[in-house]
Amino acid sequence: MKIAINRCFGGFGISNAAFEKLLERKGVAYEKTPAKYVFGNDVSDYYHAGKVDQEDAYLSYYEFCGDRSDPDLIAVLEELGKDAWGTHAEIAIVEVPDNVNWHIHEYDGIEHVAETHRTWS
Repeated sequence: MKIAINRCFGGFGISNAAFEKLLERKGVAYEKTPAKYVFGNDVSDYYHAGKVDQEDAYLSYYEFCGDRSDPDLIAVLEELGKDAWGTHAEIAIVEVPDNVNWHIHEYDGIEHVAETHRTWS
């Protein structure tokens, strides 16, 4: 199984180009407008088609990147390489055996994949 993680301080994020490709792969029709709040290279806001500026129609890459093993996400990251990286991100794809129960561990934006095990405190 392939899993996308961030390997630098800052946090996981994808570029606008990667987000657009991901939306297209998911079959989500969208419109883009100039960003209300510019952060780094994120100069566009995305909305479901026909619903520009309706807050409940806002599309965020967070909702599409929750599953870091999503085949569409992995395909976009592999296709675009460094051009898929968002502001303050350095994305890598790691492979783990399919039968592993895994989770992503994060500290200050730097992530690694760990096998899930039991803990008590």
